[in-house]
Amino acid sequence: MIETSANLVDHVIPDVPVRQWVLSFPWPLRLLFASRPDALSRCLAVITRAIETGLIQQAGLTRASRARTGVVTLIQRFGSALNLNVHLHMIIPDGVYTMERNQPRFHRVNAPDRQHLEKLLNRIIARVMRRLVKDGLLIQGQEQPWLDFQKTDTLDTLNAASTRYRVAIGPGAGGRTLTLKNPGLVRSNTQPKPFTVDRDGFSLNVAVACQPHQRQRLERLCRYVTRPAICLERLSTDADGKVIYELKHPFRDGTTHILFTAEDFLARLAALVPRPRANLTRYHGVFAPNSPFRRAVVPGSANPAHKKRKKPTTPAPAEESVDRDSPTAPLTWAERLKRVFDIDISVCPLCGGTLRVIADVTDPDVIQRILVHLKQRAPPAATPRQTQLQAVQSDPFAAT
Repeated sequence: MIETSANLVDHVIPDVPVRQWVLSFPWPLRLLFASRPDALSRCLAVITRAIETGLIQQAGLTRASRARTGVVTLIQRFGSALNLNVHLHMIIPDGVYTMERNQPRFHRVNAPDRQHLEKLLNRIIARVMRRLVKDGLLIQGQEQPWLDFQKTDTLDTLNAASTRYRVAIGPGAGGRTLTLKNPGLVRSNTQPKPFTVDRDGFSLNVAVACQPHQRQRLERLCRYVTRPAICLERLSTDADGKVIYELKHPFRDGTTHILFTAEDFLARLAALVPRPRANLTRYHGVFAPNSPFRRAVVPGSANPAHKKRKKPTTPAPAEESVDRDSPTAPLTWAERLKRVFDIDISVCPLCGGTLRVIADVTDPDVIQRILVHLKQRAPPAATPRQTQLQAVQSDPFAAT
């Protein structure tokens, strides 16, 4: 995930203002998209086109001018309570590109207001419904439309339970998932969120934006949208063997922790696993691999505007050709430590001189012999039972 976020910042997203667009679906569509990723792919195409059309109109242009924008979509399948919640995190420039004299020109637009967002959400809902009807997945009934979707395997049953916050297997199958609540954290205010519109279970939020100079903020955003489903620091077990997951932010009703039996916890994890060959990262518009704009827009490409971001290197001989599309080397562990944790192991802690990595040791026996030689014995490896007891002792709800 760290490598993915770094690649997005360094090699995909240009130095232009960008915004995060978060689109959530009603729970029947979450279940459909979890089981039918092909249906989500077709709906994603019409969603990105609707957003692009809105940005083109905001810029005072038309599609006839060949104006385009770029979209990086991260499909997340999980909610904060480890529930199945298929939704979209899209990183989109605040503007569109046109090609003038074989050079890209960026047309910046202002942040969308509530009226524009409501109009755009209505357009997205209409196009998604039309797409599902055309695919034969949505039936337009006389009273209300309904999905023609049947559960085909055990995974669909697990998905349905996870989507509705229900216990999937075990003695309490079908019941509500157990929770721990703090009455002091109950919130009754229902003030609308800024840059957010809702309708019929759909929700569109565009509150988070990054300016061209805020590359570190952009990298934090990319790490957020590429994060894994589970935070291990908030996961523990109690004395009865129940799995306790602490929420990062309490729910409005005061819920702070979610409790699972061991079997139901495994069922939740199974529901979060995507179907085979379902890519969760998508590129559209000028960021697509086959886009004629891509080489002129993305960082490190042939666009002269990006040359200032390249690191100085030794000039290549004139007779040697340089492949601009050749893959770049991944970050080393030293570079990752410095970038993620701000730990620079290339600087000597005693004299401040420069250090270089000459070798890495990964064999546990060799590491043990080295530590013994240095008279610094390594701590004994903890057994799974000791790890479980430590987690129980550190959990304030372990005795309940």
